[in-house]
Amino acid sequence: MAWLGEIMRQRPLDDVLRPYARVIADKDTWQSAAGRLAMGEARLLSLWAEPDAVHMALETDAALAVMSLACPGGSFPSVGRMYRPALRLERTIRDLYGLRPEGCPDDRGWLDHGRWGVRHPLGAGADAPAVGGDTYAFLTAEGPPLHQIPVGPVHAGIIEPGHFRFSANGETVVRLEERLGYVHKGIDGLMIGANLERAAKLAARVSGDSTVAYSIAFARAVEAALGLEAPRRSVWLAALMAELERLANHLGDIGAIANDASFSLLHAHCGILREQVLRTSAVCFGHRLMMDRVVPGGVAVDLSSEGAGAARALVRTIERQFPELVELYDNTTSLQDRTVATGILSPALARQYGAGGFVGRASGGSRDVRKAPGYAPYTGLAFDVPTRDQGDVDARVWVRIEEVRQSVRLVGQLLDGLPGGPVRADLSRPEFRKPTAEGLALIEGFRGDVLVWVRLDPDVNVLRCHLRDPSWFQWPLLEAAIEGNIVADFPLCNKSFNCSYSGHDL
Repeated sequence: MAWLGEIMRQRPLDDVLRPYARVIADKDTWQSAAGRLAMGEARLLSLWAEPDAVHMALETDAALAVMSLACPGGSFPSVGRMYRPALRLERTIRDLYGLRPEGCPDDRGWLDHGRWGVRHPLGAGADAPAVGGDTYAFLTAEGPPLHQIPVGPVHAGIIEPGHFRFSANGETVVRLEERLGYVHKGIDGLMIGANLERAAKLAARVSGDSTVAYSIAFARAVEAALGLEAPRRSVWLAALMAELERLANHLGDIGAIANDASFSLLHAHCGILREQVLRTSAVCFGHRLMMDRVVPGGVAVDLSSEGAGAARALVRTIERQFPELVELYDNTTSLQDRTVATGILSPALARQYGAGGFVGRASGGSRDVRKAPGYAPYTGLAFDVPTRDQGDVDARVWVRIEEVRQSVRLVGQLLDGLPGGPVRADLSRPEFRKPTAEGLALIEGFRGDVLVWVRLDPDVNVLRCHLRDPSWFQWPLLEAAIEGNIVADFPLCNKSFNCSYSGHDL
């Protein structure tokens, strides 16, 4: 795995990006990195663009770096040609910037549905589109009698839009293909020129159920770019918010998975506990989702003694009630019959896509960026990373169950060790006015790792920003996990992944 370090020694580096290195690549180096990804010698963290360049964040056991390639001719060698997890990111780059991935095996659009009013809106020049929407060519499946079942983009209940095209033999799913992009908000474009206050609010709204994770990632990226260290108390408070967010989402998901298996009793009780987490968050930080509470330089609100008391009471409530719900899940045979051996994601495929979060950790992975590469305050806290290797719906439920227990443990430690002092640094100080600076941050959200890269101008406004949700690498895995299952099990499999539509569609 030392090849990335060797490339960093051989190729030109710049010192603009913090806290990681950036390699100035040529096409040969870029293609070599794609080959290393295909051989499993690195993990792709993200792939994004500007009008005249592409960037690829890579991680090995020994290093993390961003590789940048200039695209003077409007094209770059396709990574997806050798490493399929990059395909949708490359299709997005072409839609947004008009840069062509040479040799890409899929030339269909991804986020652009033909209704933006312009083509390549963030590229060097925007072209007028053809009249009307696009015609999307779904992949075909061949074999004895197959039929197609289109589902969405409008779904029953309160759920974001996405289209799922099933090819089935009777009730057995032979192929699933997703069509996303229906909640594209133009986040990358809105970020350009935004001041830090507006940009932080945009980041917090990329995916509402991960608002704290995105806020922390954006704040850490800005702080890295500016060479700023946030006050220690604010770092601990941000971690407290992150664990409350994790608790709310895992409790909600456990109940929702049970509900999709028609076990509404567990759904109701988990919903009550989730509501208590949200109400406690409001008492602690003034907002149920804690939106806009983590900002560059620290946090916007402090924790009062009343809030600390409410958080401790929540810990006691979960410790008292949650074990009974776990026992109910474990001892209900009809529920186990629906979740065990359903929607299996193989460890090899999860590893190939670098899947993090409960999706990866239920299929043999152990990656949690709170542990490695690690960041404050988690490097000084005691917690375990739960893993399973069965890769089915049941395994994804159990990882969530164990993560609830670990988050309760972490909330207690954060409250006990919360340091005193200020909660926000003053970013208006002259030393933060500097030439163009870039920062990158990797934060563990409840779904997995959230990546944010930002470039700031001398007035500390955003020049460019890229935000990558873990769902980019998890949505394709859902397509594989449902194959061979019956159509009626799709809602169960889908909820066990719980990928973000909004976070993916940007």
